[in-house]
Amino acid sequence: MPPTTTNILILGAGAIGAFYASRLALAPNTLVSVICRSNYTAVTQRGFTITSPTYGAYTFVPAHVFANPAEAAAANIAWDYILVSTKALPDVSDDSEILTGLLEGGRTAVVLVQNGLGVEDPYARRFPDTVILSAVTIASAAQSEPGVIAHNRWTRISIGPYLPNTSATTTSRTRTAIDRNKDFIDMLRAGGIADAEEYTHSKLQMVRWHKIAINASMNPSAVLSGGTPNASMTLDPELHTHLRGVMQEVLSTAPKVLGTSLPADFATADAILNSTKKNTSGSKPSMLIDWEAGRRMELEVILGNPIRMARERGLEMPRLQSLYALLRMAQENRERAKKEKEKSRL
Repeated sequence: MPPTTTNILILGAGAIGAFYASRLALAPNTLVSVICRSNYTAVTQRGFTITSPTYGAYTFVPAHVFANPAEAAAANIAWDYILVSTKALPDVSDDSEILTGLLEGGRTAVVLVQNGLGVEDPYARRFPDTVILSAVTIASAAQSEPGVIAHNRWTRISIGPYLPNTSATTTSRTRTAIDRNKDFIDMLRAGGIADAEEYTHSKLQMVRWHKIAINASMNPSAVLSGGTPNASMTLDPELHTHLRGVMQEVLSTAPKVLGTSLPADFATADAILNSTKKNTSGSKPSMLIDWEAGRRMELEVILGNPIRMARERGLEMPRLQSLYALLRMAQENRERAKKEKEKSRL
């Protein structure tokens, strides 16, 4: 009997999505397809050109390249995994709707490689019987031009099944989610991602909170400081103090929200800052890149949701709240000015 082929679809084939797609494609009997937007023409013609200090320079040609989800659905391929690596913008749209028509009940698992907290909820509500895997990555990659990806630093990705409100008793559904999670980790490792890490639901949510300490401090501060890269911020005494304060606020709030202490092996605020000082790549936080490009930022999942989760438990996060209030208003003012400018042209 011939080996079974695993079909994976990447929704959001930007820098991170394309990088992980290229590694998953190396797993035995695995076909990886992508949905592209702005880079559709380039990827259709040439595939992805990827450079990496870890994996060298290579070309990745997807099994299929689709222009949109409807085109992918029309292909009538039974997807085993759909990896979502789009920006999480719940204030703009419910991205879970995009997957309608792509899931095959009982077969397709959804892997969410997205920043922030609460990103799983829309998918869990819309597809209650679908296995959802929640992933946190600290890989650094950028798309300098359509289809050209530079992987800069790190390959760590932590993945766990999303199983909220489950009892200690292991059900068949829980077992299935754990098994699908392990299989996906195995494919990443087969593709050379040695530090793909398998987590439980509860520990993966701890990882999400831990990454919020990084994203919620670095991202907004880079925008509000006028475009300062992460390493440069850590070298400025006042910004260093500010970043440390935000991180400490997140790391001290997380255990109160989660109901358990963060693992002792998780990096402290000082360790994160010391590591950031060594990042000489000049890479910019994603929120700064979006701001400079005139796009909406992931404010709700990185800042708004942690604040709301804390408030539900009677807790305040004043440092985060200040960053959130300032950036949300800056974004609203820019959106308003943009609409007024468009009206004036009519």
